[in-house]
Amino acid sequence: MSHARTRTRWRLSLTAATLLAASFLVPAPLNAAAETTTAAAVDATDYAITVDPKTSGAKIDDTMYGVFFEDINRAADGGLYAELVQNRSFEYSPADNSSYTPLTSWAATGTAQAVDDDGRLNARNRTYLALDGGSSVTNSGYNTGISVEKGKAYDFSVWARAEGASALTVTLRDAEGELARARRVTARGGWVKYTARLTATRTSATGRLTVAAGGPAALDMVSLIPRDTYKGHGLRTDLARKIAALDPAFVRFPGGCLVNTGSMEGYDEASGWERERAYQWKDTVGPVEQRATNANFWGYNQSYGLGYYEYFQFSEDIGAMPLPVVPALVTGCGQNQAVDDDALLKRHIQDTLDLIEFANGPVTSEWGRKRARMGHPKPFGLTHLAVGNEENLPTAYMDRFKQFRAAIEATYPDVTVISNSGPDDSGSTFDTAWQLNREADVDMVDEHYYNSPRWFLQNNDRYDTYDRNGPKVFLGEYASQGNTFKNALSEAAFMTGLERNADVVKLASYAPLLANEDYVQWRPDLIWFNNHASWNSANYEVQKLFMRNVGDRVVPSTATATPSVSGPIAGAVGLSTWATSAAYDDVSVTGADGTQLFADDFSGDASRWTHTGGGSWSVQDGQYVQSDEAAENTMVSAGDPAWHDYDVHVKATKKAGREGFLVAFGVKDTGNYYWWNLGGWNNTQSAVEQAVDGGKSTLLSKAGSIETGRAYDIDIKVRGRQVTLYLDGQEWGSFTDDKPAEPFRQVVTRDAGTGDLIVKVVNAQAVDARTAIDLGDAKVRPTASVTTLTAAPDAVNTETATAVAPVTSTFSGVAKKFTYTFPANSVTFLRIRKG
Repeated sequence: MSHARTRTRWRLSLTAATLLAASFLVPAPLNAAAETTTAAAVDATDYAITVDPKTSGAKIDDTMYGVFFEDINRAADGGLYAELVQNRSFEYSPADNSSYTPLTSWAATGTAQAVDDDGRLNARNRTYLALDGGSSVTNSGYNTGISVEKGKAYDFSVWARAEGASALTVTLRDAEGELARARRVTARGGWVKYTARLTATRTSATGRLTVAAGGPAALDMVSLIPRDTYKGHGLRTDLARKIAALDPAFVRFPGGCLVNTGSMEGYDEASGWERERAYQWKDTVGPVEQRATNANFWGYNQSYGLGYYEYFQFSEDIGAMPLPVVPALVTGCGQNQAVDDDALLKRHIQDTLDLIEFANGPVTSEWGRKRARMGHPKPFGLTHLAVGNEENLPTAYMDRFKQFRAAIEATYPDVTVISNSGPDDSGSTFDTAWQLNREADVDMVDEHYYNSPRWFLQNNDRYDTYDRNGPKVFLGEYASQGNTFKNALSEAAFMTGLERNADVVKLASYAPLLANEDYVQWRPDLIWFNNHASWNSANYEVQKLFMRNVGDRVVPSTATATPSVSGPIAGAVGLSTWATSAAYDDVSVTGADGTQLFADDFSGDASRWTHTGGGSWSVQDGQYVQSDEAAENTMVSAGDPAWHDYDVHVKATKKAGREGFLVAFGVKDTGNYYWWNLGGWNNTQSAVEQAVDGGKSTLLSKAGSIETGRAYDIDIKVRGRQVTLYLDGQEWGSFTDDKPAEPFRQVVTRDAGTGDLIVKVVNAQAVDARTAIDLGDAKVRPTASVTTLTAAPDAVNTETATAVAPVTSTFSGVAKKFTYTFPANSVTFLRIRKG
């Protein structure tokens, strides 16, 4: 995923905006669906679905839906990796996070010192703890503390050395007292791993683990892991079970921005033990105490306790295809640099070949033997591998991708090598990347986008026009900017289009997968958790419903559409900045008939402007200046929200900072507007973005930057729903925002094993959808099993309340032609048995 102010893309439909924003109706009980087939619903829109069972649609591969795991939001350490001790090896560093020290999450009593010298455990485990006799250290774990459950066993271990004998006393307590009987081990001589088992006598989420030394001792790798982990493989049981319950066909790992950011050098003396590195698989295998550490791109330390071996094992444990991503030596996520080092490139290519051998090689091979020594003699069966992630330099990326692909195909011709199209769903980078992918005859292209709910409703047909003979699509990351039910509804509507185009879209995974509620860098997320509980988002329930009811082939079907209503783009005007200081002058708004609607040269005050964002605005020397270089979205607005068909003129000058300036139009309120973002994304590109209900999407983008100190003339012409933009008198671009956001979507598939027709319908609006369904000549039984998700549009699942959950029922009115009323704001799957 893209880190540098990832924006999403979407387009406005007034009809769908009204429908999704409307107050929700409390749905009738699900068994009322049959009753409404004989009586007119008070609030309902009529639709028709026509199914053609005689025609064969696209084949749906078994790998259609999967999951994407990236260590973001503490998804690994403090999450899926079951280790309860934070900073267990004293490797935290300011390189990971400016607030970190080697004793972060530890409290010392007596004398305790983090040491980096030749007495360390091993070269890759650089720091250890020296304790004087009579001293102790206490670890606070993650979230509120170390979480334990009464009666459960926990395995403690520590690597220690002591010149003489030193008794180490291990205790587990919370504010109320002891949580487990204290244990004692005695350290003697050089580095040795000592173990003990603790059994919790009470349940607590606020535990603290203490190690006290009777005599001087050195400690490293202080660990406490539940004896009960998922299938005994070291992963947190509740999180692993929730992922497994989705029944994913593949697991994409380990990133994401972890893969294509930072140094491509190794963790070794030659690099100066570089901490800010791209994720490199060899750092993450072998004994955990010998694995490298790294500065996670998302602002914390990454221990690699959860590494490539564990990813492969977990994929196997849940019956999913492993799909690793390796660096392409072109950085992205705001860094955007191509590594120009042929020897380093060749090393990474060889590492990738070694990875395939690690996954698939016989035990007689070098890396197959290492896999076997870790406990898995049988090959993992790797079939797909992605090179790179969201690279913004498509030409440099493709040059390196071809070299990776050639080497892989020469040795492993059966492995599918996946390319990508950058971080966005459209724009110059996307277009160039796709052109290069087609020219290179790439097998599969990884697309990523994070867009608004309305964009997903509008773009159900995105893949209808893709070349059936060109590269296939792996939709490796997508989500709709929120965890409310209306977000999940829009994703469900979009997924019906993915299935309809299953001959093009071969793989799809929502992202991100996991979020620890106290360490969030990205929203939305599929599964939320803390140190003692986990819960499914509304989006999870949609993904699960689709993943567990895919079908094997699409049965062609059509549906009538929702009546559409739209008007001109209307709204006030605005000025803003993002991590930049800028000055604005000579603002004018002129109607299409030449009438002056607004003008301000700031020769006086700025009383006609309303400040709704952050930052610091003031009139200085006849200009309106935003002076805070750190503030984001500093919007000020002026004018009438009813204005339409007008021309905007602004003179803008960047004074300092990372980006350029933002000129808004069609401003309705703080969450609904358009703006022209000049010099965005760390001053690498410009774009028109639209915000609806606070979520942004990109309508048009181009590469480019803004110069500091230069005055730019900006003109925006709004006519109806068409907008033309001019920079210094030259046309920069134009767009028409008139695509409807259809709230009623459907797809029909057939389960080859059972013969079932699976009718999948999304009704993302505030009224019921009374629907005449024509199954053609299909032979069907009269009773169907029904699974329905329905809730208020703004409903959100939490630790204590599950507002969105599937409800199952039966419907006995199935015939070749029948009527079914789909509740307002609902996802409904009808499994119709073959007659």
